[in-house]
Amino acid sequence: MQSEKVINALTIDVEDYFQVSAFAPHIPRSDWPARECRVERNVDRILLMLDQHGVKATFFALGWLAERYPEVIRRIVAEGHELASHGYGHERASDQTDAAFFADINLAKLILEDLAGQEVKGYRAPSFSIGAKNLWAFDCLERAGYRYSSSIYPIRHDHYGMPEAPRHAHVIGGLLEIPATTLRFLNRNWPASGGGYFRLMPYGLSRWMLRRVNHSDRLPAVFYFHPWEIDSEQPRIPGISAKTRFRHYVNIHHMEARLHRLLGDFRWGRMDELFLANV
Repeated sequence: MQSEKVINALTIDVEDYFQVSAFAPHIPRSDWPARECRVERNVDRILLMLDQHGVKATFFALGWLAERYPEVIRRIVAEGHELASHGYGHERASDQTDAAFFADINLAKLILEDLAGQEVKGYRAPSFSIGAKNLWAFDCLERAGYRYSSSIYPIRHDHYGMPEAPRHAHVIGGLLEIPATTLRFLNRNWPASGGGYFRLMPYGLSRWMLRRVNHSDRLPAVFYFHPWEIDSEQPRIPGISAKTRFRHYVNIHHMEARLHRLLGDFRWGRMDELFLANV
């Protein structure tokens, strides 16, 4: 039974298993076209799951995948979900110059809008790679015509994070930044938005954190996951470290069942409808 009156934002970062940033040292970008691509079947499973629960969501899609699987993009839009941008080639914003970053996000927007036949308003940086050292990225996003971003994670992490950032939606220049959700507890921000943390923690703890955010802050939470996280049969990548292997594969076989519980326990909606209506 749904116990929350707050409508939260459900988001999916549409990338395939071989495009994960942690695998970059082991899978050259030049090898991507030769890899088995599993995103079509996984997105189809997600769309079916959302339909079963009557949920609309926001899909942050890679331009690289959209070019190769345009029907995936068209199905997302046809079923009433928001299409947003995850950039073109899943390159971390923090690893690019401002010119390269602008070229990446602008190309992705053009490709996605051409396929969808509608405006792409939102962007999420791969691996939440906008932080204190590259806030210039927001100028690029505004110049490319985006209206909002969900690219800052206000936590401490070894690969990303900006713990001093505001925890909820705020304006940066002419853009609305909508951070991944954290719970403020014991003088620290704790991750409460999905991804690997959702697979690692007991489901009850994740549910408690989201409920606490809804009750205490009285604001929508932003939850995210990836299509590859429901794919327990994806190819295993050899040579990766034990830490990377644990982070990527932990509890992956339980993920789909947990998502069904999550969709039933909370109310969910699209990013644009929840955050842009009064902007």
